[in-house]
Amino acid sequence: MDLRFGDSKPTDEERDAVDALLGPPESAWEGADDRSDADLRWARGGRAARERRDLLLPGLHALNDRVGWISEGGLDYLCRRLTVPPAEAYGVATFYSMFSVKPRARTVVRVCTDLACAVRGAGALCDGVEAELGSAEGVEVERSPCLGVCERAPAVLVVRAGVPAGGSPSPPLPETGAPPQTPYRPERPRPQTPDRLDPRRGGWVSAPPAFEERGSGGRAPSFGKGWAWGLPAGPPAEPPPAQAVPQAGSPDLILLRRIGLVDPYSLDDYRAHNGYTALRRAFALGPAAVIREVTDAGLVGRGGAAFPTGRKWQATASQPDHPHYLVCNADESEPGTFKDRVLMEGDPYALIESMTIAAYAVGARHGYLYLRGEYPRALRTLEHAIGQARARGLLGDDILGQGFAFDIEIRRGAGAYICGEETALFNSIEGYRGEPRSKPPFPVEKGLFGKPTAENNVETLVNVLPILTMGAAAYAAIGTPKSTGPKLFCVSGAVARPGLYELPFGATLGDLLGLAGTPDNLRAILLGGAAGGFVRPDELDIPLTFEGTREAGTTLGSGVVLAIDDSVPLPRLLLRVAEFFRDESCGQCVPCRVGTVRQEEALHRIADRTGPAAASDIALLRDIGQAMRDASICGLGQTAWNAVESAIDRLGAYE
Repeated sequence: MDLRFGDSKPTDEERDAVDALLGPPESAWEGADDRSDADLRWARGGRAARERRDLLLPGLHALNDRVGWISEGGLDYLCRRLTVPPAEAYGVATFYSMFSVKPRARTVVRVCTDLACAVRGAGALCDGVEAELGSAEGVEVERSPCLGVCERAPAVLVVRAGVPAGGSPSPPLPETGAPPQTPYRPERPRPQTPDRLDPRRGGWVSAPPAFEERGSGGRAPSFGKGWAWGLPAGPPAEPPPAQAVPQAGSPDLILLRRIGLVDPYSLDDYRAHNGYTALRRAFALGPAAVIREVTDAGLVGRGGAAFPTGRKWQATASQPDHPHYLVCNADESEPGTFKDRVLMEGDPYALIESMTIAAYAVGARHGYLYLRGEYPRALRTLEHAIGQARARGLLGDDILGQGFAFDIEIRRGAGAYICGEETALFNSIEGYRGEPRSKPPFPVEKGLFGKPTAENNVETLVNVLPILTMGAAAYAAIGTPKSTGPKLFCVSGAVARPGLYELPFGATLGDLLGLAGTPDNLRAILLGGAAGGFVRPDELDIPLTFEGTREAGTTLGSGVVLAIDDSVPLPRLLLRVAEFFRDESCGQCVPCRVGTVRQEEALHRIADRTGPAAASDIALLRDIGQAMRDASICGLGQTAWNAVESAIDRLGAYE
């Protein structure tokens, strides 16, 4: 591709997509067709356009959503509108897996092949879908990393480019209605059983029996007589978010208590179930007292790093540089993780309320919610909830008449695991490649747009609500002295009841798996996802706390618990872990860029070897893993060896 402004012209469809986001161009310098006399005398809008660099990612989404891929002409037009060098925009566009800079079909079927789906027969599903749709006109099949619906694995996400009938988004719907249409047409990730999505008509058909049986021995399922993509008249309703919560309705729940009980599209229903009580108490306490409550409660980050939330908020609030920003990290891309998705789909107003409280505490007037690109239903739910909150005075210039101004902007990710790292996320929002920054300076000093920024994930933020409603002391009494409060666990794999579970810190791994139901032939449990570690079935007494898992030589991570039975070939699963990290490495630092490739190569060599035949490559793996752990810039490279190391040392994977 020519990385200069060339002769390629955008199509009318591409112009419409960009102009719908940015507004019509004001001059020929921004891409207008006609050059006026004024344009010949001076250039306008350069500085103003450069200040909108952060709209590059939404602009790429606009093109990709409308057309299905990003052409040279479309990219050039977007670059002119934002005064971004085409080479830089091309680097951003090619950074994300959901974008394509080559012609692509308008319908893309993404079949998850990651860990939770792999142990539930994703290989056979992929073979079947590719055989059925691989040659279909207007449809492409892609093997995808985790889609975030691990409780219903294996999953398929169908994305259709274009706009809804009529050519424009539907108007906002009433609170009690269905979510409004958005300008693009992605479908929700779906399991392969019992339904399948018709990518041409949006319908669902029942899978043949071969698909419904687990453990097909690696054979591609048979698409028997009557199987076709295009039979039904229309799709059934989405399963409710409560379907992902086996404990739904239990009075013991704290974080999940409203899921299944409250209509996620009704603000009145949320308020009737104690909604916005915490925000009113926050206004009564004042910012400093809110931070003190969060600190006294012992709340730590739920994304895996376990950094004290109160300290982060205090450090941000005390910075003299303004403005301050709040960022909610909803880009949960760790394979096996889906807790934030369930919270956003089932209780969106809780996240909006907790973000408002956090912003009040740290002195932020603007917040960004960085959402996984693979979560279209969460996007629609949150857009509706934010719109309702604005209309009712719960976001905007004068929240609840307290003189506090705060608003939330959603930014969609586009398929990059590394953007779960906070500084990579900041770069992504700002319109750059999602590569981590060196620290210091830390985000509380210089974060988003170089300003003090508090960044927390969804689960961390929603914990603020019970802290303020029940009090710091009562919250701290839950769990253990070092790990306080409730914790969400994403349980998938070889269990009878996969889903999202809530338990107090201190419950054991056996307690959790007892709720989910494990088979007699349990082989191993992976804690923390691809960046975590394996434990044996005889280690179920491990306490599920940050300190307890550390003492046991493993990690709690973000709360992933993947059960694996003896039907799963462990070396092949480890190879999938290595492939994942190779694909997701941003390539910025040499230890990670080279180490993840060498790790995968070694695991390929020993995939079917054991004992002395694998010894030399295992020694090499240890050297590579230690180098990545010691010298990588961010957590991706530092943890890429963890799962493989634990499988070798704890499970004897190659003995």
